[in-house]
Amino acid sequence: MTEELRVAEELSRGPRGRRLLLEYALASERLAGRDGRDDSLSSAVFLASYHLDPHKGSTAVLFGPGAKEAELTVITPEETAARLERVALAEVTPRLLLLCLSRSVDMAAYWQEPDGEDVLAATGPMRDGLRRVAEHLAASTQTAWWSTPVEESSQWTVQWDDQPSKEIPADPLSVLRTARAKAADDEQTAARERPADPAEPWSGDWWSTPPRELPSSARELFDTSPAGLWLVEDNLGWETAKTIRLMVPEGLRVYEIDSAEAWARLCRRFPFEQTAQKRHDWYRTTGRTGRWVIPGWAMVAEHYDAVHLQVAAYLAGAGTAIPVDADTATVIAGWGPDETYWFTPRIDYHGTPVEWILEEHDTDYLWERRTD
Repeated sequence: MTEELRVAEELSRGPRGRRLLLEYALASERLAGRDGRDDSLSSAVFLASYHLDPHKGSTAVLFGPGAKEAELTVITPEETAARLERVALAEVTPRLLLLCLSRSVDMAAYWQEPDGEDVLAATGPMRDGLRRVAEHLAASTQTAWWSTPVEESSQWTVQWDDQPSKEIPADPLSVLRTARAKAADDEQTAARERPADPAEPWSGDWWSTPPRELPSSARELFDTSPAGLWLVEDNLGWETAKTIRLMVPEGLRVYEIDSAEAWARLCRRFPFEQTAQKRHDWYRTTGRTGRWVIPGWAMVAEHYDAVHLQVAAYLAGAGTAIPVDADTATVIAGWGPDETYWFTPRIDYHGTPVEWILEEHDTDYLWERRTD
């Protein structure tokens, strides 16, 4: 298998990758001025995903002029895929890729069932149709950085304005051990107090990141904006932020999550059970029942100074039930693609923070440096 075919296969494998491909096709149609027509891909996706949405009639509702007709109009995945085939795919540019990637990341929600668009993109006809989009992106050099290790010379951390700044702890391992002890207590409490049936309407800590108190960062992009501004799961609607350069010395031990299997190996080597806390949320998002683990970050930090999630691995694996062994699985949840968590005090912030603001431009919102 060639590298291009491998990348295309990975892009089609996971829900975030398929959503990226769907967003790219929709953006291509929009750039060509053909969206919104009765026979367009966008109208088919709107109707087909609405009728496939598990929240139809509750959080997903139609209202306004034409709502009654839309309720009665069913577009099948086969028809949607046929319209997808007619879309001329746009030239691959860094900006278009970033916008489509950010939309896919923003729509990740691991505390509920996949939404209608994700359900649609996972159907057989659409997966076949999206393969053309995957091959189009995989053939571009603009996606090459999605499969690269952490770029240590260009790391930026984001400080959201409504959240406290993250300090670099003098003893990160102590922070991790304290967090592990609390999580272990919480797991015991959840096992006693929460229902064992994963289908019960219960929610808890659905993420699998290291403790949020630790610093995390991502690389600088083509337009000098940090990736961490754009690529955020569970985005709380931030419109302003500050970023600051993170200085990283050479020679640190970084575990590269370059595939779902690399994440599984980390869980296999350093397992930390979270079944009682995760079973309800992760059942809803993956449909799997059984034992769940995440990496034991305090144990990981005894061997590595950082963990980096590559973009391609995120697109292929995030939000899926990743097998660890015969009766155990895990989920990559709450991470941003290209995000690195640091377990060492040898890093340091450098320079003054840069202020950013989210500005509207036509149909898109772009992060720009604040100048006022």
